[in-house]
Amino acid sequence: MNKTSSVRIDYFSDVLCIWAYVAQVRLDELRHAFHEQVVVHHRFIPLFGHTGHRIGTGWQDKGGFTGFARHIHKVCSQFPHVEVNEALWCEQPPCSSAPAHQFLKAVQLLERQGEVARECLPHCQDRTRFEETAWQVRLAFFRDNRRVDSRRELLAIAEECELPVAAIEALLDNGQAMAALMRDIERRDEYRIEGSPTYLLNEGRQKLYGNIGYRILEANVREVLERSDSQASWC
Repeated sequence: MNKTSSVRIDYFSDVLCIWAYVAQVRLDELRHAFHEQVVVHHRFIPLFGHTGHRIGTGWQDKGGFTGFARHIHKVCSQFPHVEVNEALWCEQPPCSSAPAHQFLKAVQLLERQGEVARECLPHCQDRTRFEETAWQVRLAFFRDNRRVDSRRELLAIAEECELPVAAIEALLDNGQAMAALMRDIERRDEYRIEGSPTYLLNEGRQKLYGNIGYRILEANVREVLERSDSQASWC
C-alpha cells in the first residue's frame, strides 16, 4: 500500500475570531505530532469585515459591543490557555479585520518569495515566521487590545517580529497583498466555507468547521495519511 506522504490543510480563519484564537493550540499540536507530514496553507476570510454591522447592528438586542465582549469573556473562561484583555471590544474596537488580513498576506507572499524564512521556529511552537506573525497579531488584539486595523500598529508588529517592513509596505501599496486576500475570499466561495475556523483536507473532500476538538483533527489527518493513493475513502 502506497501511503500519502503529507496532508495539505487549507485553514480558513479571521484574526478577530475567538474560535480561531482558541484553536491555535490545536494547529500547534498537529505540527508537533506530524511535523512535515502536515502542510498548513493559511487563508483569511472577512468574518469581521465590518464590525459595526456584524456586532454593532447584529448584537444590538444583546448589548452591542459590550454584550459581545461579555460573550467573548464567557467563551474564554472555558479555555485557560488563552488570554483576553478586559477592554476587548469595548474600548476602541477595530473597524475591520481586513487590514490585518492584508498585512498577513503580504508577509505570506514574502515567505513564498524567499524574503522571509520559511523554516519553523523551535522557540515558537514550531511555527514558521509567517505563522508566528499571525499569532502575534492575534495576541496583539485579544491579549493586548491593540488596534490591529491600523497600518501603523501592524507595521509596529512587523518590526517586533523582525520582518522587512519596507518590503511589506511595498506589497500593501502595489496591490499584491490585496489580490492574494481576494483570492482567499474566492476560495472561500469555491469551497462554500461557512465560517472561522474551517479546516479543508483531502482536496476539499473533508471539511471541519468550528470548535473542533484535537482528536477529530488528528483522526482526519491520519485517515488521509494512511489511505493508499488508489483506495476510495468510505468514512
